[in-house]
Formats: sequence, C-alpha cells, structure tokens
Amino acid sequence: MKPEKRIIFAGTPAFAVPSLLALLNSKHSVCAVYTQPDRKSGRGRKLKASPIKLLALEHNIDVYQPVNLKEAETQAELEALKPDLMIVVAYGLILPKAVLDIPRLGCVNVHASLLPRWRGAAPIQRALLAGDTLTGVTLMQMYESLDTGAILKVENCTILPDDTGQTLHDRLATMGSQLLADNIDDIENVPAIVQENSQATYAKKLNKVEAQLDWQQPAIVLERKVRAFNPMLIVKAKLFNKTLGIWAAQALPSPTTLNSEIGTVIRCQRDGIDVVTGEGILRLLKVQRAGGKPIMVGDFINAHPEYLK
Repeated sequence: MKPEKRIIFAGTPAFAVPSLLALLNSKHSVCAVYTQPDRKSGRGRKLKASPIKLLALEHNIDVYQPVNLKEAETQAELEALKPDLMIVVAYGLILPKAVLDIPRLGCVNVHASLLPRWRGAAPIQRALLAGDTLTGVTLMQMYESLDTGAILKVENCTILPDDTGQTLHDRLATMGSQLLADNIDDIENVPAIVQENSQATYAKKLNKVEAQLDWQQPAIVLERKVRAFNPMLIVKAKLFNKTLGIWAAQALPSPTTLNSEIGTVIRCQRDGIDVVTGEGILRLLKVQRAGGKPIMVGDFINAHPEYLK
C-alpha cells in the first residue's frame, strides 16, 4: 500500500473545489490550503472569501492567504508545514522556484486544457473562441515558466456545439478532480512527458474591450464569443439605441437576397432578433437590458412591441 502523503492545496475559484474535495475524500492529508486574499465584491463592496477558503474552513483546515509567495517569511512558513506534495488548481499566483522546491515530491497542477495548447489564464474561454472541438484537462509538473512543466496525465473532453464558458468549466472541473483522484496515490511514479513548445498557444485573460460585439466579424465568431464569455464577462452590443448584454445567440447563413448593411436588424420576432454581420446572420436569443435581468427575446419583445418587424 502506498504511504499517505502530506499535501498543501493551492487554489482559489470554484473550478478548484472538486479537486480539493477529491483530496479530502482520499487517504491523504491536506495539511493546509493556500488561496488568494479575500476580495471586495458586490454592490456593497464587502470582502468575500474564495470558494476554496470556505471549503477549507468547513473542514477545519488551516488557510493561508499571502498576497504573493515571494517573501522569505512566507516561504519559511510554507516550508515549516513539511509538505510531501503541493497540488495547485487555478490558484492565480506565481510560485517562485524557492516554493516549487519545497515539497519533497514537487508541485503538480491541474490545468483546463490539453497542454501545450492554451497555456495561461483563460484556457476554457480561448478554446471556445477558437472554435476548438476538443479540449481536456492535464496533470502537469510545475516549472518556473507558465504552464510549461512535463505532462503526467491527460483526459480529453469534447466541446459541444452549445457549450458556454460555464458548462465547459463545470465539466472540466469534474474531470480534473477525477484525474487527480485516480493518480494521486502513485503520482510520484507517473511517467512525465516533456511538452512540445512549438505547439504551444497562449490563453490570455479576458478583457472588457473584447466583450463588445463587432458586427463586422462573421456570425459564427460572434456566436462563439457569446458562448465563451458567458457568464464570466457578458458581451455587449448596441441595438435599438440601447446597450444590451447578449447571453445567447445563434449563427445563421445570410439570405440570398440580403442587401442590408452590417449591424442592421433585419428581423425582430419573439423567437429571435436577427442582425447582419460581416458574414451571416446572428440571431440573438437571450438579452439583458442595463440594470435588468437576462431574459429571453420573447420577453424583451413583449416589453418593446414597437421593435417587431
């Protein structure tokens, strides 16, 4: 029987929760949890603990929340925990070499892509934006450079035509936790495969500039953006002299007789609002008015029958 490991878990958002639960349900000991400092959130700007902190406190695990891991005092504190292994899942902070060298068995990351494709902060959304049909999760040894470590295990995941950033996030979080659970007992003996750097792509963070629909782009590109950004950063569009959030949309081919300008609403019915794009039609299915809740287009039209056409 493999000996029990003393594990430090480092993670912050909801994506990391299933992986921490997998460790808590294993024979191994989670001796501490590292997560990012509490952040101000909501209209009241009150401090909010991360999902990982809340789960750790439920299980009476010590929680550490350094601003970074560069300070000698912080590193000494971590070393004093005498970990065999550190598991990192969407932690959001860089681990310096001094930290990577502390655990006896090193540091292992659960990453939401098929490395070396989509290294970086937003692999789920970038895969959707690129129109990828396949993604997955990777167990990886951690090196100093971002997501460049040797690959231990991978699990493939088909991207479905109606997947959003949320649905794919949830599926990959579950898959990552299972991959971790299946390999944690003997992880130090899993063969490591060096990444092919020439195949690497970078998944940069999402930003608000990207979240504005550009009608000059093809409809299929805009549909992917709507799905990919939902719900992390809902895309916006100017229509009917309003700024609307777009929660769901469908790319359609252009009618053969179409002569309307790009950005024109050519049809507005309760089943969708059709907008001309650089290539094809984007049918809006679910929208959100400023200060309102996301609603189906049928409800939007009920409130604005003057837009029917």
